[in-house]
Amino acid sequence: MSHSTVPRSRAEAKRKTPGEKTPVASGDVTGSEDKRPSGRLSLKVRFRRDRLLLLMTLPALVLVLLFNYVPILGNVVAFQEYDPYISDNGVVSMLNSPWVGLENFQRIFADSAFWQAVQNTLVLFFLQLVLFFPIPILLALLINSVVRPRVRAIAQAVLYLPHFFSWVLVIAVFQQLLGGAGLLSQLLRSHGYDGLDLMTDPSTFKFLVTAETVWKDAGWGIIVFLAALASVSPDLYEAAAMDGASRWRRIWHVTLPALRPVIALLLVLRVGDALTVGFEQILLQRDAVGPGAAEVLDTFVWWNGVRNQDFGYAAAAGLVKGVVSIGLVLAANKVAHLMGEQGVYKK
Repeated sequence: MSHSTVPRSRAEAKRKTPGEKTPVASGDVTGSEDKRPSGRLSLKVRFRRDRLLLLMTLPALVLVLLFNYVPILGNVVAFQEYDPYISDNGVVSMLNSPWVGLENFQRIFADSAFWQAVQNTLVLFFLQLVLFFPIPILLALLINSVVRPRVRAIAQAVLYLPHFFSWVLVIAVFQQLLGGAGLLSQLLRSHGYDGLDLMTDPSTFKFLVTAETVWKDAGWGIIVFLAALASVSPDLYEAAAMDGASRWRRIWHVTLPALRPVIALLLVLRVGDALTVGFEQILLQRDAVGPGAAEVLDTFVWWNGVRNQDFGYAAAAGLVKGVVSIGLVLAANKVAHLMGEQGVYKK
């Protein structure tokens, strides 16, 4: 028969005749023309697929642009002798303020008060990195080892509660405990010793600030690490226990490797925030211990810009701080990549 209706074998069906095209299934909405040679979807297809999600993020994107990126244009005053009283319009004031070039930066690098603020900022950062950063990890491991869920929830709530306190309330609590008329001083006097006032002692101020930060914000870190611990499969702990691993061995070989990506990410963010060590917290206690012990870069910028009305000088100091912070983020993220972790962004 010239026109056989008998179906071809599988081998013959797979064999295409010259010029024959492979039909595209009706369910394949992308088609071969919408795919890159690597197999990834094109930007047009991904935009059409995720358009609703992009629309949902649009308000947040507008807020970030208005309050985070547009103010960057104001850094031009670091190169000017900015006078905000030229006009009621800030843009007009920037356009009409005299240009001084790098004069403000030369003043900064020759100012001993600026270098004292840099030193205090770095000392506080390293203290908080060494003393504050490991504490949420240790507390998260401790809470995670509690068997009873109710006890675990109560402990987590108690530790997280200070995160909602304002710095005014936190400092007031420490004043009642460690101040000249505080509980510790009264206890020492009742036993025949001299009282002490740690709240006005410049030599212990850096440790006081670190203790306040630990008490207030350790609960937030606990939640982050507990969320990471929740993703660890219990089978790993059971397998390690069957192999004879003790509790500490299970923590070292199972728990800590599971926390390593989160630790790397938070460490990168913490290093990027190294030059910001708590503006409100330190400003409230600056007068009690003096600027020599409490002046950091943020309070230095505020004091010179807002109090002394030297806006160009303060803007130059803030710009130096921002550039150094970007460098620290990039360097810390590179270290995270060398450790095999993702960091803030992928390679």
